[in-house]
Amino acid sequence: MDMSTAPLSANDWLEFEESWLAPYAMRCRASRGRRYPEPSHPFRTLYQRDRERIVHCTAFRRMTGKTQVLVASVNDHHRTRLTHTLEVAQIARTVARRLRLNEDLTEAIALAHDIGHPPFGHAGEHALNHCLQHLGGFNHNLFGLRRVDELEERYPDFPGLNLSFEVREAFVQHCGRLEAPECAEFRDCGRPLLEAQVVDVVDAIAYDTHDIDDALGLGFLTLDELRQVLFWAEAVERVQRHHPGLSGPPLRTAVIRELLAWQVTDLLEETARRLEQYNIRSLDDVRNAPVPLVGFTPQLAEYKAEWERFLHNRVYTHHSVLRMTHNGQRILEALFHEYVRHPELLPEKHFRRWSGASERRGPPPPSWITHHRRPIPQLERVVADYLAGMTDRFAQMEYRRLFLPTMEV
Repeated sequence: MDMSTAPLSANDWLEFEESWLAPYAMRCRASRGRRYPEPSHPFRTLYQRDRERIVHCTAFRRMTGKTQVLVASVNDHHRTRLTHTLEVAQIARTVARRLRLNEDLTEAIALAHDIGHPPFGHAGEHALNHCLQHLGGFNHNLFGLRRVDELEERYPDFPGLNLSFEVREAFVQHCGRLEAPECAEFRDCGRPLLEAQVVDVVDAIAYDTHDIDDALGLGFLTLDELRQVLFWAEAVERVQRHHPGLSGPPLRTAVIRELLAWQVTDLLEETARRLEQYNIRSLDDVRNAPVPLVGFTPQLAEYKAEWERFLHNRVYTHHSVLRMTHNGQRILEALFHEYVRHPELLPEKHFRRWSGASERRGPPPPSWITHHRRPIPQLERVVADYLAGMTDRFAQMEYRRLFLPTMEV
């Protein structure tokens, strides 16, 4: 066989990693593996399989119906949690390639990074966190880890997706709650891998840029108002140097592209500078670095801080957004309390997760309430898991079915 046209095997790709990746990049051969050992695949590497498992799972598909800023059913044009995720993955992969990091690992982390978000965005998270406060609260990153470790049901030989340690670690490193019991196996890791750091920073690039794009499209802002912000004003100036007289929608899209390119270029240059400054030559150097290694120059960081204040004041607290988030929070809290009071209303699968019964046998006995008249913690967690997996639309439908006077089932 002509080897120049022979299909690549997984071993060929592993050899490519050894020859191409930077010494501080994560290699498949250095992975801490999976929770449940599996045989290797003939032509897909560890992180390639992780990426594909994430793309094919239920939680990934449901992100198309989950809020980024506005409720996902408001119109067909603004971003959802899924479109945001795809944008993060695309930018992160570009950055990883330029820095000679592991693109497959970077992409897998990016594709999974928002998989634990409940419906209605951060309002949904606040609602579930409030409902579960006495159990340690709700965190979308920790729920994302539980989702891929336990709740996805796709394989006969193990629960969840059985992702690699490094992809699972990224959920925890992003959540800021290493004291949580489910984080125990990750506490000795040190700083996140560069691939995870890239996704963390690129996530902010994507939403800082694209949330403004959506806000303009929805009429929350005008181009004239944005010119008050230095970050936008300088990007406009850069665009108009090459395209004098450009205005309206073409100017808007050109400035959005310029903002993205500016941030990515600054990120690459500053990260390369830090890698050199701190003499990063290995994975151990990354883990033990005194500061985050992926980031922006001080000037751009200052621009972005002003930009994010503007976003908060003019977009995230816009009355339309606040009204939607308020309604979303009320819907989830009402559903939570109704299911806890009446667990027999849960779908069969979730009822069984709580009761342990092999089949439904009518309403549960009064003994499911403790002597403190508090629902048992396991039920509350099962209900929260069910709610967190819903899309915006399904949560609204479920609310109508339970609380509005119709015969819909």
